[in-house]
Amino acid sequence: MKRVVIGILGVKLDGGTAPARWTIWRPTVSLFQHEELLFDRLELLTEPQFHILRDQVSEDVRLVSPETTVKTHQLDFGKDPWDLARVYGALHDWARAYPFDPEREEYYVHITTGTHIAQICLFLLVEAGFIPGKLVQAS
Repeated sequence: MKRVVIGILGVKLDGGTAPARWTIWRPTVSLFQHEELLFDRLELLTEPQFHILRDQVSEDVRLVSPETTVKTHQLDFGKDPWDLARVYGALHDWARAYPFDPEREEYYVHITTGTHIAQICLFLLVEAGFIPGKLVQAS
């Protein structure tokens, strides 16, 4: 069974494109640095204005975990990433359109990154069964 991580790009916590980024903890990249828990794919949810960071984090995940495929999905949280209705709506729409295959894949939903609103929304989507996954939080 393949293991898939679904997570939001952490604009602050995953931040950095300079070489010094390797000296700080970046939650999304850190998930792929554990030999005891390997993942086959990362479904990285991002907003369009953060494309440079998205590309850097995607490349860094591939570097530390060459066996992991990274797929990115563009979402629009609007002008206010703290707007509960807008963020939940965007994540809900994504989840409804995503081709989940729980017979062949095991899903982990990373709730360390994103605004607190986005984290809550991911939690609610898992709890309601829209995302058939297990919650994972890096620390």
